[in-house]
Amino acid sequence: MRRTRSVINLCTVSDLGDRRAQKKAQTRELVRTTAHRLFASRGFDAVTIADVAREADVAVQTVFNHFTTKEDLFFDGRVPWVEGIAAAVRDRAVGVSPLSALRAYLLAFMTRQLTSMSCPDQRDYWVTLDASPTLRTFERRLVFTSERRLAEALLAAWQQPAEGGECAPPNPAISARLTAAMWLAAVRVLLVENRVRVRDGLEATEAAEAAEVLGDRLLGYMQTGFGSFHGLVGEPSDLPELPEDRRAG
Repeated sequence: MRRTRSVINLCTVSDLGDRRAQKKAQTRELVRTTAHRLFASRGFDAVTIADVAREADVAVQTVFNHFTTKEDLFFDGRVPWVEGIAAAVRDRAVGVSPLSALRAYLLAFMTRQLTSMSCPDQRDYWVTLDASPTLRTFERRLVFTSERRLAEALLAAWQQPAEGGECAPPNPAISARLTAAMWLAAVRVLLVENRVRVRDGLEATEAAEAAEVLGDRLLGYMQTGFGSFHGLVGEPSDLPELPEDRRAG
């Protein structure tokens, strides 16, 4: 009898925890969807956390319990690429080189982003983002975070045995940072420019197709030239010393 009562109590506690977690997830989703709707209709800078709380019928502290800043609230669930780009390199299939995996991911990502602008909700997201200096600054920080994650993933990959016919560069640390910066900069330019073209009336699918063709060609050139370019970097001991007056410190 005592054992039965203990099992019942354990089930009750477990059920209570599940209900609390479900309630917490529902509240988070309510706050997020309410905020995204207000941001789209009024503009990001015109909406306060108090406005979101009032519209969602929750306390202001409840909003902050789920989201640290208003920028976090805006971007929540919308930027899987921050971690996804590096993950594409880390989790690539056996026999696929790091740059081949990166190229495939970036092209697919860019196509999805531009094609999604045919959806009103997604178009509202981009319009709201581009209209807010605060959001554009925050987005650049997200890009930098993604770039740093990608550089770390490339460095780790190049420290392993070569795959897919791609040899590691002689100075992998510097090459990883250069590659991450250049490849993400190229894709970002294509995305931003084509977002403007779609807002100006170009069909989203047409912009996506044009960007994919150009992006594939551009990243292809960068991948093909990878060996000769990174050969210029050389081993750390091969790098020329800076003149005395240009050294840090």
